[in-house]
Amino acid sequence: MGKLQSKISFHTTKYGADGSVGQMGPAGAPQQHSPAHTDTVTSVAALRPDLCVSGGRDKSVAVSSWRSGAALRRFVGHEREVTKVTSALDSNRVFSASRDKTAMMWELHGASGPSQHFPGHDLVVTGLAVSPDASQLCTGSRDNTVCKWDTETGECLGRAAISRNLVTHLCWVPGEPYVIQTSEDKTTRVWDSRELQVAHTFPAKQHIQTCCDVSQDGRYCLSSSSGSAGHGAEATLWDLRQTRARVCEYRGHFQTTTSCVFLPRGPALAPSVATSSSDSTVKVWDRDTAGRG
Repeated sequence: MGKLQSKISFHTTKYGADGSVGQMGPAGAPQQHSPAHTDTVTSVAALRPDLCVSGGRDKSVAVSSWRSGAALRRFVGHEREVTKVTSALDSNRVFSASRDKTAMMWELHGASGPSQHFPGHDLVVTGLAVSPDASQLCTGSRDNTVCKWDTETGECLGRAAISRNLVTHLCWVPGEPYVIQTSEDKTTRVWDSRELQVAHTFPAKQHIQTCCDVSQDGRYCLSSSSGSAGHGAEATLWDLRQTRARVCEYRGHFQTTTSCVFLPRGPALAPSVATSSSDSTVKVWDRDTAGRG
């Protein structure tokens, strides 16, 4: 075992609380990078295998390298805190939502200002999902509405309102015209983006649903719950293709589960999901057995 370890070069990245990034190579020499934001980072999403996009309270959107930690582009245009960021994978377009009641589109290789502007919500925009080809955008808000937009023209193609549907998160089902949405009314909904109608609503949970994600094969959906003192705070796996019923739950957090995500699957790895929580932990779970890794 010692001989094997001696042949492996380890590279780790350390992210400091002061915003510094130090990359440790085999020689142990850190590489320092300037922080991408000047205030709290509120959202992060994959842009490409080597790039990520982030939004912050400093009203900016930044594109950074996963490997080096360096910020490559910074976009400024929102008037208030950026609440969500997203992108169609391998696209040159980045999308952001804000407390200024708008969403914006940015070109990775374009100007630092927005290439498209999507106004129309009455309150903070809290959900953002882009179609796989980046031609359409869905937004959700605390104003109880979900909107669909043409990303080329900025035209609003549809608007649907449901009482008490305070949107917390949106995600697009890969290869399908469906969008998953979580809400403060404790439900997870499946929207048909073609007519912007609810195609299915999962049974209501006991707590606010804070976040959602869809597996890359489009078969499963994850949602996460608020909670406190060990009550609630679970993540739930739903079947989208067959019964659209609850498959299993991941329990172990003591405070609100703020985010949930399907992890990329390696050839020799079991399917896994990850959850983060207000209890200051991140947990990795076996997707099918809910056992913790």
